[in-house]
Amino acid sequence: MFTTRRGGVSTGPYASLNLGFATDDDPGAMACNRAALPELIGSPPPRFIHQVHGREVRRLALAVSADAVSADAVSADAASADAASADAVSADGARPQVDGQATNLAGVALVALSADCLTIAVAGRGAVAMVHAGWRGLRAGVIAEGVAAVRELGGAGELAAAIGPGAGPCCYEVGDAVHAAFADYGSHAGQGRTLDLKAIAAQQLRRAGVPIVHDIGLCTLCSPELLFSHRRDGGVTGRQAGVAWLS
Repeated sequence: MFTTRRGGVSTGPYASLNLGFATDDDPGAMACNRAALPELIGSPPPRFIHQVHGREVRRLALAVSADAVSADAVSADAASADAASADAVSADGARPQVDGQATNLAGVALVALSADCLTIAVAGRGAVAMVHAGWRGLRAGVIAEGVAAVRELGGAGELAAAIGPGAGPCCYEVGDAVHAAFADYGSHAGQGRTLDLKAIAAQQLRRAGVPIVHDIGLCTLCSPELLFSHRRDGGVTGRQAGVAWLS
């Protein structure tokens, strides 16, 4: 699930479903939006992270055997899920400083926030990941790490991915140093001054062994009524979310 800016209680430039933490929106409104998220989208309780534009992907896991989740682990599923949801955000607001999460637990929703960077879901049979990827994360290898985490946690069969809204090649202009960081992608990195984050992400997913790649096809900068955009709005904006969970 990829949220939009609609459906919350925030006002002004943060209207209305601002799910962020590090914005100047009213803290009570942001907390209300996050608390309402499961009911709004039909998900389990959410797990939030503090994104740092790196490659680390946190594992939230039941024990897995060589071939499958063990019987003992399955019987502990409900208790594990309760524990996972209980510390979605700790009492002091601390969140793990990572750029992705993966799990084989039912009953917990993995969240990544964005306002131009990509949020990307990766799923196999029995495990799922959600990662946050701007150009730094793409260069650092967060996608490959997310795919590896799904496999490590027992994700079986053919993997599939979904790329959420983000700054598109129509609007996302970068400097020479950023272009140079993706020179090995050739024309897939974009034309002229723009960078195509989605095309780079799709290539990385396929290289990591994900044959099915969907793109929601929305540019954050082009969609002011629907999506938050840090670049378009000069940093005064909210955050939408990519959310993934095991059904």
